[in-house]
Amino acid sequence: MDHITRDLQSHIEARLLPGKAVLIFGARRVGKTILLKEIVKKQEGKSILLNGEDIDVHNMLQNRSVSNYRQLFAGTSLLAIDEAQNIPEIGKIIKLIVDEIEGIKVIATGSSSFDLLNKTGEPLVGRATQFVLTPFSVKEISQSQNGVEIRQNLENRLIYGCYPEVVGMTTNSMKEEYLREIVNAYLLKDILAIDGLRNSAKMQRLLQLVAYQMGSEVSYDELGKQLGMHRETVEKYLDLLSKVFVVYKIGAFSRNMRKEVSKAGKWYFYDNGIRNAIIGDFKGANNRLDMGELWENFFITEKMKENQNHLLHQQLHFWRTYDQQEIDLIVDSGTSLEAYEMKWGKKAPKTPSGFAKAYPEAAFHVVNPQNYLELL
Repeated sequence: MDHITRDLQSHIEARLLPGKAVLIFGARRVGKTILLKEIVKKQEGKSILLNGEDIDVHNMLQNRSVSNYRQLFAGTSLLAIDEAQNIPEIGKIIKLIVDEIEGIKVIATGSSSFDLLNKTGEPLVGRATQFVLTPFSVKEISQSQNGVEIRQNLENRLIYGCYPEVVGMTTNSMKEEYLREIVNAYLLKDILAIDGLRNSAKMQRLLQLVAYQMGSEVSYDELGKQLGMHRETVEKYLDLLSKVFVVYKIGAFSRNMRKEVSKAGKWYFYDNGIRNAIIGDFKGANNRLDMGELWENFFITEKMKENQNHLLHQQLHFWRTYDQQEIDLIVDSGTSLEAYEMKWGKKAPKTPSGFAKAYPEAAFHVVNPQNYLELL
């Protein structure tokens, strides 16, 4: 596969300033290390790239003194630290370096926002910009595939997702094996390591229940009953899952029309392939009953990636009234409203009357496999 330049790269480079730090979060294997190396390669002046999993790096940084850091980094234009969440007190270390080493820029990556923010949070307030790197977007993939290939590969994306290595693989069996390995070897271990959680079986079961309810409103009480857990524990676990970039939540859109549901939430997966690995189902499109849900997750996640990759600050919501009128996705940019209803088949529903009446200025789109590229 040709090299794909990440959409975030130019935004990150623009924020690399002397005396400042940039933090890049994202799930494992979404390409943070490759992106970091690309950025380092383009920098002028002296750059140093450290691996946070290397014990020598820990020892080198352990002596938290200005004199030690001056000795190590004087004259360095860019200090890059990969897997920074593994380094104890990394926030305080970065703060001291950016405050005391003249002209230095620091960039660090971490596979969990929970870990890295815990360790960098307080010290770096006002000194750091944060970015989230997701799996490839369709727009990024289109750098190495033409429009025909993008259309031909759509069903494959819905089932195997957009992780960089998956996109480059030539057989479905390789993709399946890789995704199962990510779920079993990394994802669950990362989550359990984060909060000293002991109950991996319940976490796995929760993930499966959410995977089966993808795109539906989730009742924490109902999930708690099924898992034998308190509602608060379910919420805490889902919050942790969002902090390791497995799932994300979108809330209900409401501007206080009395009939609008405003408190509910829906959970989506950052990647369709990970979702299907969690439930162990890689059947083809013709043999599945959940293509509608996969289509919805795919398109909404592409909109989420667009938001992250281009720093758009749009709000993503769904819309529903108590009398069951609903719309899958509302994108609120602050100045305009766009409504999207996802349909895998040929149906072309009209704008729900309650929405059209309450928000006459909003554009309404039915998204299907024929037109989705124009709507991204």
